[in-house]
Amino acid sequence: MTNIFEYALPQPNSETFETLLAKKNVEIKRVVSNTLKTPQIFVDKRDEWVVVLKGCAKLEINGIVHKLKSGDTLFIAANTKHTLLKTKKVVVWLSVYIG
Repeated sequence: MTNIFEYALPQPNSETFETLLAKKNVEIKRVVSNTLKTPQIFVDKRDEWVVVLKGCAKLEINGIVHKLKSGDTLFIAANTKHTLLKTKKVVVWLSVYIG
């Protein structure tokens, strides 16, 4: 059993990614972002659905800035460039990759 809120805190301005489950074409990861100030650019070959479990973040997709807070979800289509602009303190995400 895993508790989603028990994790090692990464260094400031960095993130950790931990695979919680990987089955066939689905992978679920816990992502912990610690006070990011340097934009992080991502492009994944799989569809991604994220939910913010704790904290606040700004994510840019196709020129649109999404201000996310605890409980917010977002779908990111495969091969879509997205930029995590910054986080306010610690953010805990659940990312579900499909494909």
